[in-house]
Amino acid sequence: MSLTNTENRYGSLSIAMHWLMVILLAATFAFIECRVFFEKGTPTRDLFKMWHFMLGLSVLVMVLIRLYFRFSQVTPKITPPLSALQRILANSTHLILYLFMLAMPISGWVMLSALGKPIPFFGIELPALMAENHTLGDTIEELHELAGAIGYYLIGLHAVAALVHHYIQKDNTLIRMLPKKKS
Repeated sequence: MSLTNTENRYGSLSIAMHWLMVILLAATFAFIECRVFFEKGTPTRDLFKMWHFMLGLSVLVMVLIRLYFRFSQVTPKITPPLSALQRILANSTHLILYLFMLAMPISGWVMLSALGKPIPFFGIELPALMAENHTLGDTIEELHELAGAIGYYLIGLHAVAALVHHYIQKDNTLIRMLPKKKS
């Protein structure tokens, strides 16, 4: 399998980045959801939140790398081709997914900054993006949580659409992003 994309298939680098992003997003969501099983202020709950922050910032790094590859490589063709409406919906959904993957980590970073909390990233503390402002921080936190809840549906829609393409439309949308089977 080629490292880079071809006209017919995503390359192993794009495929690996896609599935790594799936794992990063799932872990980021899991850590913030599982924190509720522990008392507020306990080291375990704080550890779950710290991992949520660090993985969220990892999503930001990864999405920037993915965007570079998305715009520097060819996008494999879907066979049979999509209708004009499906193409618009697919492009719109991908745009919203990329905006989500950019906005969530940035809003988390801004939120922590406004709340005067440290921004941990694998052994280093990132600088605050703004001065402490608890009122704004609380508002950003509410928006961040709402966007996260919407993100569940957005990611689910993306997965369901891939399955619809594969099992109902019987095109190569899903196959292009799966690792190639060894002969």
